[in-house]
Amino acid sequence: MDQESHPKEDEIVLGTVLSALADPLRRRVIMELTQAPSGTERTCASFGLPVSKATLTHHFRVLREAGLIRQVDRGNSRAAALRREEIDKRLPGLLDLVVAEKPTV
Repeated sequence: MDQESHPKEDEIVLGTVLSALADPLRRRVIMELTQAPSGTERTCASFGLPVSKATLTHHFRVLREAGLIRQVDRGNSRAAALRREEIDKRLPGLLDLVVAEKPTV
């Protein structure tokens, strides 16, 4: 992992990724990022998740530590971007499955 807790591509593990995606709110974040143009960065608040700020921070930490997103500091907020290329190389077809699921939240 780097100093911001982003795992390297070869450290992305299927079990950890599946655990992160077990939560429907986190799947929603990944689905929205997957459907956005490549390289899109969004602030955590822009997803409009119905949770407290502390819970929102937790969800994005889980996604980051699983290797699904990369977070970048943008002044007083953080922006999240999907690690599409690394996920597609490490776990081919996974993002297609997430997009194919009907949203539950």
